[in-house]
Amino acid sequence: MSPYVVRSPWTAVTTAGQPAFTRDQALALMHHYVKNENLRRHMYACEAAMRFYATRYNGQSDEWGIAGLLHDFDWEIHPTLEQHPVAGQLLLAEQGVPEHLRRAILAHAEHTGVVPTTPLEKCLFAVDELTGFIVACALVQPTKQLADVTVESIKKKLKSKGFAAKVNRNDIAKGLLLIGLSEDEHFGNVLHAMQTIHEHLGL
Repeated sequence: MSPYVVRSPWTAVTTAGQPAFTRDQALALMHHYVKNENLRRHMYACEAAMRFYATRYNGQSDEWGIAGLLHDFDWEIHPTLEQHPVAGQLLLAEQGVPEHLRRAILAHAEHTGVVPTTPLEKCLFAVDELTGFIVACALVQPTKQLADVTVESIKKKLKSKGFAAKVNRNDIAKGLLLIGLSEDEHFGNVLHAMQTIHEHLGL
């Protein structure tokens, strides 16, 4: 069954001295602060990609997924680079989000000055802009379906500066360096992860 329908059980994310924090709590928090469906879908996409990479880098799938699910939770209430995601940290702390996940959320945004150092942090940075770009690639397909997007089409569109111009291509390139994968492998991984939840992405 889909994790986007099942409410429980989910493995609690725990840190020494802190109470458990679950995916259900993360989802409720995200839905409380994010009303735009497209932004919610972006965070679902990042969650799916992060869960994929957790299996590759021996991470905890629910933990990595929560980082993806919450990374932009405060964008609607803090819609400037001066505020997002720094201003959201207090809210996350108040809700019991573990410190290492809060740091990963800071590290996904280069302007915070927090450099991604752990595999979790590096992967979150690497999937953020790419998921948005892949959605743009799907939307220009006649069918508007992720099933019709290929790695080659992603690479081709990436070279077109006029296509999805708001997507930060430098961040996509830096993400590749951070996780040490080729375009073919990384793009294929994220595309596959997103295709597994295409219905929840409206694609």
